[in-house]
Order: sequence, then C-alpha cells, then structure tokens
Amino acid sequence: MVKKVAAGSILGRVPQASSGTKDITGGLPRVADLFEARRPKDHAIMAEMTGVVSFGKETKGKNRFIITNEDGEVHEELIPKWRQINVFENETVARGEIIADGPQNPHDILRLKGQTALADYIVNEVQDVYRLQGVKINDKHIEVIIRQMLRKVEVTDGGDSSHFKGDQVEYADIKALNAKLEAEDKFPVQFERQLLGITKASLATESFISAASFQETTRVLTAAAVTGKVDELRGLKENVVVGRLIPAGTGLAYHKARKETADQKLQDSDLNAAFDMTASTDSKDFASFDEAFAQELNQNN
Repeated sequence: MVKKVAAGSILGRVPQASSGTKDITGGLPRVADLFEARRPKDHAIMAEMTGVVSFGKETKGKNRFIITNEDGEVHEELIPKWRQINVFENETVARGEIIADGPQNPHDILRLKGQTALADYIVNEVQDVYRLQGVKINDKHIEVIIRQMLRKVEVTDGGDSSHFKGDQVEYADIKALNAKLEAEDKFPVQFERQLLGITKASLATESFISAASFQETTRVLTAAAVTGKVDELRGLKENVVVGRLIPAGTGLAYHKARKETADQKLQDSDLNAAFDMTASTDSKDFASFDEAFAQELNQNN
C-alpha cells in the first residue's frame, strides 16, 4: 500500500530511555503507604486533560509544559528540568496519562481517572507486595477496605440542599439526598469523591462508638458528648462493642425485626398524637357550644 507523505511528516520516533534512581519501598511499609493514602515524594506527573502537547518558553530551572484540547482550552504546568518527560512536541495525550515518571499519587488517579482506576491500582499494588512473599489474598478483602476509604465526598455545589461548598459528607447520604431533590425537580448536590487513609476514615465514621474503640478515645467521646451525638448502631463494630448481634448473616433477622418494631411504635405514636389532637379540638368545640347554649338560656329567662 502506497501512502503519500508531506514534507515535515513524522515517519517514526526513537523512544527515549532514561536511567535514574528511585526510592523502592516494599513489604508492609508499602502496604501502609497505600492504605494511608500518602502522597509519594517526587510522584508521577499526569496529564490534566486530553489534548496536544507543546512546550512554551522555559523559565529558570523549569520547562513550560502545555496541553491544548479540541475546544482550544489550554493547561500550562511548570515541570522541573531534572524530571524526565515521556512525551514529545505535538503528541496527543489522554487525561490521566503519565507524562513524567515516578510513583503514582493515588489522589491524582482518583481525580483524573476515577474510582475504578484507583481501586485497580491499589488492589494490584497490594497484591504485588503479598505475591512476592507467596501469600494469596482474595481481591474482595482489599476492595472492602478501599470502599471505606472512599466513603466521604466533598461538596462543590450545594444545589438546593442545605450543604455548603467544602462540606464533607457520607457518599450514601449524598446519594439519598440527590434522589430526593431530583424527585422534587430541584438542583442536586455536586460533589467530588475524597480518598481518606484508613486511620482518618475510621475516625471520620458516623458512629462515635466505632471511632472511640479505634484511637483518640477521649477526644472522640468528649466531642460526641459536647455535640449531643446519637449512635444509631448501624455498623458491625459498634454492635460488637455493646454486645449485640451484628447486622450481618443470622443477625439480619434480629435487626430487621427490631426496625419493624421501631417503625410500628413510631406509627402508633403518630396515630395517638393525631387522635389526641382531634379529641382536644372536639372538646373545645363542645365547650364553646355548651357556653353559647347557656348564654342563650339566660337571655330567654
């Protein structure tokens, strides 16, 4: 097949290879870094958006890296000259693609590529550590931990809700709130997923009993007492602490029956309150009727 090329067309590229040193962290310290969501030193630089690469005027000790997308939007970034850049002038890069080598920052992965890519990255990295020691772990155990690390979101636009920009809220609560707002044809809450380390995620849980059983017990219990918190005992840990069946397995039947009983009591109390209000209104009407009737008899006499 014959294909015409114009003057200046790129016929091929010679891949750049660079040798360098990097800090290799292995074993349990590496697992701790992943689960605590620590930002690595000299982490990889990732493309902020999809577009064409160009290089601008250099500044002192830094290269000016520019990405221009199809809509003409421009993103500029200054990269130190000692960093090895893996892309060339006029090359197209995708959002989240690595443009300068280094250990990947999990927060950048979440922001640029999403939670699925982040979960894949953490699972693979943790499995690599244990695989070197000949230990087999099912992915679901790591995924359960990642789910707890991603339980919080940061509000970027409160919409028609009572939340403000910057509030940190449970993801499940925001989903329920948005479903309610959309059903009422109101503007939903806009948010970004947040990645918390396991220590911070444990202390940020809604259950103060669960948080107090982990660490900083005095501070957690003091804050709960001052703010008047109520623990709904919805999770596993807090139910174990107070000596009740956990809401899992055979314990689900117990908690389901308990919830139905509570709902029935609430319904009965609402009915009783409505009945009392009606009875009170009727008694007032009868009293006013009796008073008017007595006045009429006195006038006739």
